[in-house]
Amino acid sequence: MKQFIIVAAIALLATAPARSQGLVDPSKVAPEYREAAEKRRAEQIRQRECALKADLAKVLPRDRTDYLNHCLDTMAAKQ
Repeated sequence: MKQFIIVAAIALLATAPARSQGLVDPSKVAPEYREAAEKRRAEQIRQRECALKADLAKVLPRDRTDYLNHCLDTMAAKQ
């Protein structure tokens, strides 16, 4: 049993942590896809701003999706 626990602990320590998707860099994209990359970057920035607002407002996890959708809709309406 000890061997199993040791092997499991080593396996957990050896795995790389999962990272979230980074911001798209339009300058590193082929010219024909640059416009789409710029739109994607703007959307990612809006999503991060709303996520930060949710964190600051201490929104519960069960209410977070509704909060983020409302925030994104509000930002889209302002533009």
